[in-house]
Amino acid sequence: MIDPFDFSPWDFWSRADDEARRRQLDTQRALAARPGWVFGTDCFVSELASVDNEELELGDRTYIAAGAYLTGSLRTGRDCSMNAYTVIRGTVQIGDAVRIGAHTSIIGFNHTMTTMEVEFFRQPLESRGIRIGNDVWIGSHVVILDGITVGDHAVLAAGAVVTKDVPTGAIVGGNPAKLIRSRLAPAVPVDNARDALGMRVAAFADTARAQALTVLDRSFDARSGLFVDRPGAAPTVRAQCDAVEIADLLLGSAPPQLPVGEQVDRLRGWQDPGTGAVAALTSDPAPAGSTGFDDPDAAYHVLCVGYSLQLLGSGFAVPLTLATTVSAAETIAALDDLPWHTNAWSAGHRVDAIGTAQHLSRLRGDSIPTGATDALFGWLLTHADPRTGMWGSAAPEDGLLQLVNGFYRASRGTFAQFGLPLPYPERVIDTVLQHARDDRFFAPASQNACNVLDIAHPLWLTRATGYRSDEVRALARRLLEDALGFWTDAAGFGFRAPDHDTLGLPETIPGLQGTEMWLAIVWYLADLVGVSESLGYRPRGVHRPEAATP
Repeated sequence: MIDPFDFSPWDFWSRADDEARRRQLDTQRALAARPGWVFGTDCFVSELASVDNEELELGDRTYIAAGAYLTGSLRTGRDCSMNAYTVIRGTVQIGDAVRIGAHTSIIGFNHTMTTMEVEFFRQPLESRGIRIGNDVWIGSHVVILDGITVGDHAVLAAGAVVTKDVPTGAIVGGNPAKLIRSRLAPAVPVDNARDALGMRVAAFADTARAQALTVLDRSFDARSGLFVDRPGAAPTVRAQCDAVEIADLLLGSAPPQLPVGEQVDRLRGWQDPGTGAVAALTSDPAPAGSTGFDDPDAAYHVLCVGYSLQLLGSGFAVPLTLATTVSAAETIAALDDLPWHTNAWSAGHRVDAIGTAQHLSRLRGDSIPTGATDALFGWLLTHADPRTGMWGSAAPEDGLLQLVNGFYRASRGTFAQFGLPLPYPERVIDTVLQHARDDRFFAPASQNACNVLDIAHPLWLTRATGYRSDEVRALARRLLEDALGFWTDAAGFGFRAPDHDTLGLPETIPGLQGTEMWLAIVWYLADLVGVSESLGYRPRGVHRPEAATP
């Protein structure tokens, strides 16, 4: 006969007999002998549940009912309940007083799908983790996807499929889940796709999509058949890639100015056959010839050409020796030699290229020297400053600029791209928020795409911590409102924000680089605020939010 407490354990400790209590305590003592397993007082774990976690911490009076299936790393606060047949897998953190209905799935990982040449189940997993706040009611048959943060006092209606963060006090439902109403007082607004900012974001996206072809035509040089950053500029490798990314974001296709095959052949044909590097274009225009990766342009072309070829359904033609010939010892030596304390951006730029070369080489099926990837991550983990969460140091002349910008580049190509957790995420948030107070870089007239992206991405990458979340959202909202005003009709974004004192400067003239970067920035800021759904696009290239591990 099935014990009813297995399915309804809430009053077990007040109603169960002494023998049942002893058996439950024996069960918990046996489980707690496993490394990383900790139980609070008056917990209950049904013998009919499948609990196979690597780490498990249950707060006081937390219950796991029959049929529950738990794996990965789970930490809960007090007074939590996992009803019958709940599934919780991956990395999940749950606050106090969270009640989870039957047949709910909370999945803190996902399958990658970077190639159609390998079956889904053979491709690696990625995990960003799930964070659920305090006093949350999760109904039956709810699905919560990886990377989601659910705020305190939220309600997830039965059957909801939660695909984006849920604000504090929000009641959401549906597939995908949308805001039904807020439990907060009317005087405290909740950011969502139907508020004024959401409507402004949607209007911006409609304008950008309607003008996308005009923006691309403006930068297409019909004589050479190449894109330029802006009218009058010379063709560059990056301009071809920026055009691909902009078309993918706003048109959902390749740039229509040229056949796809011609664009693929050109990008692949620019690789040096010996090293795999793509050099800057000469005046011909053609690549500069045989080259390696020491040139900053060639290092960035690993990213922009590699991802553009992916968006066009292709990949590099020849191996990238930056990844295929550099041993673990050589990787460490190269990282040691980078100018972390004098030019952290340059150091991060190099790390981004190394990490991306390793990722793209795996996609190609190329062999990488044993231990090279472990050496890359091992060096970064052991050299991260526990005070800032970053690599390098601040400089008197530009404050935290080099430190933060270098961190973005280094973390983008490694921890973000490979879907791995940062060593000190809360310290990263502290450092970024301190940097964002520097008006030399973040007053509306002083902003440029590089500096804003370099704080938007780290804040998005660390959002699951919930640390200083109100300040993060307030900053994201301010920067988003600024960015929406930088668009120039029929031309796009300049790299630098336009202002009456800076109009006419080359960096304020709209071009493909500024447009590609600001479109990605708008997405990240909108997602931090909770209105990215209104954009109708999501970056898939260099600035993609998902991990890209093959």
